[in-house]
Amino acid sequence: MTTAALTPGRTASQAAARRSGTVPVSVVVSAAVIAVVLLWSLVPGLVTGHDPAVGVPDDKFTAPGARYWLGTDHLGRDLLTRIVHGSASSMTSALVAVAIGVIVGGVLGLLGGYLGGWVDAVIGRLVDVLLAIPGFLLAVVVVTALGYDTRNAAIATGISAVAVFARLMRAEVLRVRTSVFIEAARVNGGSTLHILTRHVLPNALRPVLSLAVLQFGIAILVIAGLAFLGYGDPPPASDWGLLVSDGREHLLHAPWLVLAPGCVIAVVVLSVSRISRWLDQERNR
Repeated sequence: MTTAALTPGRTASQAAARRSGTVPVSVVVSAAVIAVVLLWSLVPGLVTGHDPAVGVPDDKFTAPGARYWLGTDHLGRDLLTRIVHGSASSMTSALVAVAIGVIVGGVLGLLGGYLGGWVDAVIGRLVDVLLAIPGFLLAVVVVTALGYDTRNAAIATGISAVAVFARLMRAEVLRVRTSVFIEAARVNGGSTLHILTRHVLPNALRPVLSLAVLQFGIAILVIAGLAFLGYGDPPPASDWGLLVSDGREHLLHAPWLVLAPGCVIAVVVLSVSRISRWLDQERNR
């Protein structure tokens, strides 16, 4: 019996794809989804020519059809247009959040894992405090202190992710710093900064990047949740979470106002998660 057959949850097609080195179809589809959403973010005019903030009052609550593919809201605004234009804010905010988490958390984990001693102790206590607070609650606290808009929601989400990246980076640095090539670099008179940037960081960064892809999907969810609760940009903004929040008031007679943006959020997050899992599998091959 093969190893693939012994692994729970792995299908024959997935095992064959790994043996042949080809990219699974699910990963290709996920990448295509992300590419489409990024296209929405960069050039929304290619998808729709409507104004996301201006509607036709006579067309309010129009069900999805040939004219309005995803229907219209209570002001007659095209829902597809609002989702497409809202993707720029949602995706950019998630990228900012992940960048903050990777940079700040990565630096903390790098210094703590390599220097050790009191530096590692102080950083470790800070990480423990951050991990003790639920990420979404910490994001709510931070965005409340900074102010209610999408930019601050992105900063808050990034701060809530710092501890996760710091812990992973520290673990990877502890694994790498005892390697022979690190000892050789020290013997050759390499400075701490040189060893960290030229030897430790490149060898510890790959799992962090894999986590960053996964965290990107989580950031989309957190930022959408903050917007849903009113911690993002106010109307007539079209952030995905805000669209769900606006649509819930009309859920019974216009369910598409909630289902459409909710499905977009779910599909994008699941696609990001699938890509992250595949990257992690490739790293462990």
